[in-house]
Amino acid sequence: MESVVLILYVIVCIFLVLAIILQPGKGGGMGALGGGGGGGGGGAAGMFGAKGAVPFLSKLTVYLSIGFGVLVLVLSRMQIDRTAIQVPTTNVTPPAATAPVVPVDGSAAPAAGGAEAAPAEGAAE
Repeated sequence: MESVVLILYVIVCIFLVLAIILQPGKGGGMGALGGGGGGGGGGAAGMFGAKGAVPFLSKLTVYLSIGFGVLVLVLSRMQIDRTAIQVPTTNVTPPAATAPVVPVDGSAAPAAGGAEAAPAEGAAE
């Protein structure tokens, strides 16, 4: 489905660019493309009527721009649905930090070098 919408989006983009490029400039008409009234032949007037291609291209541009906007929203929605953040199904808890073990009788913990600590004074052997 996403491929079809994406292909349609590209086609609408191409036609929108062409419709905008073919629009007449201020006072220029379609003379650059051979569609103007003077010297280049009356191709646009014969094909689109007496007013030329201006009303047709204006309406085409409006419809293509609306289609462009709708397709952008559809593609955005598809992307959001595809990349939605998913909550993991298992509860994973991080391992708890272990506290150092302190002997109950109050004697010192073994030294870091692995040697046994000397018994405290007055301790029974």
